[in-house]
Amino acid sequence: MTQPSLAQELVSVLRDPDPGARQLALTQIEDLSDPEILHPLIEAVRDGDPTVRALALGHLEDLGDPRAVPAILQALDDEETHVREAAATALRELRATDAAMDLIDAMRHDDPFVRMSVIVALRELRDPRALEHLEGALLDPAPEVRREAVVALAYLRRPETAAALRGSLRDPDARVRQVAIGALESLGAAAQVQDFVGLLSDPDWRVRVEAAIVLGRSAHGLAAPHLRSALEDGAWQVRKEAALALGRLRAASATPDLVALLGSDLPDLRKAAAQALGELAAAAAEAPLQRLLGDTDAEVRKATARALEAIRAGAGRHGTFARD
Repeated sequence: MTQPSLAQELVSVLRDPDPGARQLALTQIEDLSDPEILHPLIEAVRDGDPTVRALALGHLEDLGDPRAVPAILQALDDEETHVREAAATALRELRATDAAMDLIDAMRHDDPFVRMSVIVALRELRDPRALEHLEGALLDPAPEVRREAVVALAYLRRPETAAALRGSLRDPDARVRQVAIGALESLGAAAQVQDFVGLLSDPDWRVRVEAAIVLGRSAHGLAAPHLRSALEDGAWQVRKEAALALGRLRAASATPDLVALLGSDLPDLRKAAAQALGELAAAAAEAPLQRLLGDTDAEVRKATARALEAIRAGAGRHGTFARD
């Protein structure tokens, strides 16, 4: 008499009226090599017990078989949060390009969570057929879906998507604008510096912070005067990143502004100003920095000592990339 296969055993146990028995059967599966096991696992995704459904999805994640995609997509609609999350995880781990068209079709789903999960899955598949659909998702009515689409396009790093991403810099949602800045930077979109400069006036301080950080890495002369203006921003976080950016740009003309910032009441700003002046190797800042060696904040004292060392040793790089 032949031994029943794992799939046959599983089918039998999954018919048990006791959900505990069904759960136990799924937790004890260690070998997924039986080619017939896919079908009972797909059936288990529709089980009446949510724990059984979640466990089955976990095994489907491990299998990575594209034939399971319709069942996983259906589970994204599950009434239980942990089942929906298990389905989303299973999609993210899917590496079968055969699933791309099923996923693309699901981008029309009514539920934003489903659309977000599908975008993440398409990102991981890196299928070029998804690009136009991901660009289309930049106009999705749900801001969380638009954010996920921006992240996906940044991850894929396709230069041809820069124009679509540039539109996201004007998105009504601040978080979308924020991630769009980083996305464009990841594409090496140096031509967008003017757009980043404009975002230093964005109504949301987090967007202004991101713009200042990216501009500090741009090595572009246009940025310096705008970053100097940002040293007067109402949010201290923006002032801090503007100071650090000016240091990275070697914007020597900002030396007086940075020296003035050494007198801030906020230790984070004093530290940022000292770091920037050290980057500039600004000899004119030596005396004001000397006074900070007795600062009450240890981090400020450390940054000041390093800045003075750079100035005295001439360790900073010479010349300026950014000029007013």
